[in-house]
Amino acid sequence: MANPFEAALQQLDTAAGYIGIDTNALARLQKPMRELHVSIPVRMDDGSLKVFEGYRVQYDDSRGPFKGGIRFHPQTDIHEVRALAFWMTFKCATVGIPYGGAKGGMTVDPKSLSERELEQLSRGWARAMSKFIGPHTDIPAPDVYTTPQIMAWMMDEYSQAVGVYSPAVITGKPLDVGGSQGRGIATAFGGMVVTEAVSKKLGLKNPRVAVQGFGNAGATYAQMCFKKGWKVVALSDSKGGIYNADGLDVDAVTKHKQSTRSVVGFPCAQAVSNEELFALDCDIVVPAALEGVITPEVAKTIRAKLVVELANGPTLPEADKILFQNNITLAPDILANAGGVTTSYFEWVQNLANYYWTEEEVLNKLTPIMERATEDVWQQAQQHKTDLRTGAYIHATGRIVASMKSRGRI
Repeated sequence: MANPFEAALQQLDTAAGYIGIDTNALARLQKPMRELHVSIPVRMDDGSLKVFEGYRVQYDDSRGPFKGGIRFHPQTDIHEVRALAFWMTFKCATVGIPYGGAKGGMTVDPKSLSERELEQLSRGWARAMSKFIGPHTDIPAPDVYTTPQIMAWMMDEYSQAVGVYSPAVITGKPLDVGGSQGRGIATAFGGMVVTEAVSKKLGLKNPRVAVQGFGNAGATYAQMCFKKGWKVVALSDSKGGIYNADGLDVDAVTKHKQSTRSVVGFPCAQAVSNEELFALDCDIVVPAALEGVITPEVAKTIRAKLVVELANGPTLPEADKILFQNNITLAPDILANAGGVTTSYFEWVQNLANYYWTEEEVLNKLTPIMERATEDVWQQAQQHKTDLRTGAYIHATGRIVASMKSRGRI
């Protein structure tokens, strides 16, 4: 996928074709408000100095402060970060939380760094961005290969820069520095709420599930399916996948990965590639890794009735069309994985109030938001006789444009 931002804009253009979007609003939404590029020098353990390239794209803040994660990945570049910031803008609007969209990134393989080097890099990013982020300006969070510990280092560095303890500057933190109960499972939990709501509309009962990506969100989602008694027939990670038509013991797979660092080689399972996983005989397939994995060629092989996007941007626009033509329902990323940012919003609210909730309270607040958003998106898709992604963009765009008009921006 050469430029994910171009794919993101195609999704907006598709939605614009169904409704009369103000041309001035459309022009604004096609470009980010601000892009930041920073160079971060780090003294490595061997005494050498290495300079890393970091990014922050602040896409739109019509509905509230910028919000979005920070990704540490060797393939991260400005095009990817720009697309992710775009998707965050529409994701927040889809579920109705009062945020705009942003995203951050660093071109680095964090697995190649020592803990000290990783801390220095994380603090360097926060220090370089300290004039442009803040509790009421831009609130970062974890993303691919970033952790609660990294968020704690960044929060501490920002607090030192501004001279005030500021837990609300960043979300996804450890509990002992203002993190929220339930945040670790929120993306998967929200995805499950959406899955159940859409499955009910499709008449799916006791579905067979395949999950591509056994990271935090994918593994937690698979465990939730397993506990419900659903058959999880396939799982994969970056090294490959496993398949068993009779169902996998997800708890046992989790232990296997903890000891071997991969699901590959799990006994009583057939080896499959990440691409082959999508073609397996199942009811629900869940891309939960990186963007651009469902190409038109992959879409043609999918036999599932429902695709649930726990990852950001996993499906190319041309593949969307194929799935819709094949009567395969797709729950889009800006709906299906929005449980994470919604619970980040809860964390931010708790930080600002200095009043904290139990996990039960958090999940009880999250459930109706995800259910309502799913129904809103479903109704838009039904009204315009289109797919759920376009329904979500129609719904989100209406909210964003309304805020632009109220603020006198268009």
